[in-house]
Amino acid sequence: MFISDSSTRAIGSTASSMRDTLLQRLPGPQQVLKAITGTLGVSSLSGSDISTSESTFQHCPAAELSCKTRYHGQDTCCFNYPGGQMLQTQFWDADPAIGPETAWTIHGLWPDHCNGGFDQYCDSKRRYSNISLILVDAGRGDLLDYMSTYWKDFRGDDPNLWEHEWNKHGTCVSSLETHCYTEYIPQQEVVDYFDKTADLYRGLPTYETLAKANILPSYTKTYTRREIEDVLSQSHGAEVTIRCRHGALNEVWYYFNVAGPLVSGKFVASDPDGQISNCPASGIRYQPKTPHHGHEPTKTTTHNPSEPTSPPGAPFQGRGNLMISTMGQKRGCIISRGAWFSSGTCATFTAKKTSDDLFTLHSSKGNCGFAKDIFTCGGAVHKAQEFGIDDGKLAYHGNSTFFADKAPKGPTKSKVFASQEDHQIELAITWRPDY
Repeated sequence: MFISDSSTRAIGSTASSMRDTLLQRLPGPQQVLKAITGTLGVSSLSGSDISTSESTFQHCPAAELSCKTRYHGQDTCCFNYPGGQMLQTQFWDADPAIGPETAWTIHGLWPDHCNGGFDQYCDSKRRYSNISLILVDAGRGDLLDYMSTYWKDFRGDDPNLWEHEWNKHGTCVSSLETHCYTEYIPQQEVVDYFDKTADLYRGLPTYETLAKANILPSYTKTYTRREIEDVLSQSHGAEVTIRCRHGALNEVWYYFNVAGPLVSGKFVASDPDGQISNCPASGIRYQPKTPHHGHEPTKTTTHNPSEPTSPPGAPFQGRGNLMISTMGQKRGCIISRGAWFSSGTCATFTAKKTSDDLFTLHSSKGNCGFAKDIFTCGGAVHKAQEFGIDDGKLAYHGNSTFFADKAPKGPTKSKVFASQEDHQIELAITWRPDY
C-alpha cells in the first residue's frame, strides 16, 4: 500500500491519520467483488487500479469529429485522441486459403494519428492473452463464433491474432479507457473493441463490392490498381488503400474519423492519413481461394433452392440468426429449440413471408412460435405463428419487447417469454442475415 511522501513527512501526523489514509486507499467490497468475479489478476485488488470515474459516453457534449477538429483539451472519452483516424483493415489470404471462399477476413481496427503515425501497446496493465474467455464470460459467445469464421490468422492461431490486435491497437483507443465507463465491468472495453470491429467489417463487404464490378478472383486475369481502388473508394465514400504481397492483392484499409466515442460515436468515411499502396499500377493478381481445377469463382454462391437467401441488410428475410440484446448490448442469440444462449453456435432460422408485413420462423427443429408464453421451435408448435417487424426488431402481436428471468452464462440457457409477468429482464430480438 502506497503512502505519499508528504503524508509521512507531515509534522504532527498521528497514527490515527495514517490509519485513515490507509483505509481510504483500500478497495471497497464492490471493488473486491468485481475483481474476484472478473478475470483480472490479483494486482487488480489495488484500490488505485480500480476505476471509479463516471462514464462520459452518456454525457458527452456535442460530438466533435476526430481529425477534423483541433485537439484543445477535450475529454478523450468523448473525443478520440491522439488516435483519431480509425482504420478497419481486411485480409485476402489465398495461399494458404484462409476464411470463407467468398469473403475477406478481418485484420483489425487501428487508431492512427491524424498525420499517419500511431501509438502501440499503450497500457501494459491491460494486456490480455485470454480473449476467447473474456468474450464467453461477457455472454458474447455469438461474437466469438463470428470471429472464429471471419477474423482469421494465416498461421492458424486465431486467438494469437486477437490478442495481438487488442494489446497493440485496442489499448490505444482513448475512448476505451476504463474510466470512461460508469459502472466498469472488468474487460468490458475489450468486448466493445471486438464488437465494434466486427460491426464495421459487416458494413464493408469487400468481396461483394468487387464482384459487382466484375473484379473476381482469377488464375488468369489481372487488374489495375486504379480500377480496384476506384470501386472500393466509391462504395466506401472516401479513398481506400490496397496492399499487395508479391504482386497479389492481399489487404485493404478503410479509413474513418469518429464523432464521439468509439462505442457509440458516428463513423465517417475519410481519406487516408498518409498511407499509400504498395501494389503495382497494373498486373495485380487476385488469387482464388479454391484449388485450380479450371473453374473460376463466380459472383454469387449457389444455395439450395428450397432455402431462400437474404438480400444484404434485409431484416427477417431468407436465412439468418435471431440475436438478443438487453439494455442496448448484444447478449447472445436464440438456439434451435428457441432458448436464449450466449456461449454456443447461433441457430440458423428461415423466415418465410406470409404477407407484405408478416412472416413465419422455422429452425432445424421445426416451426417456431410461443407455446405457453415461451418461445419454442419444434413439435410443440403445430402451426408456425406469424411475426412482424417494429423498427428492425422482431415483433409478436405488435410487441417488440420480450422477457426473461435471467441472462444465460456459460452452458446455461434461458427461456424467452412473450409477456412480462414476473420476468425481470427486458430484451429485443434482431436479425443477422446468413450470407
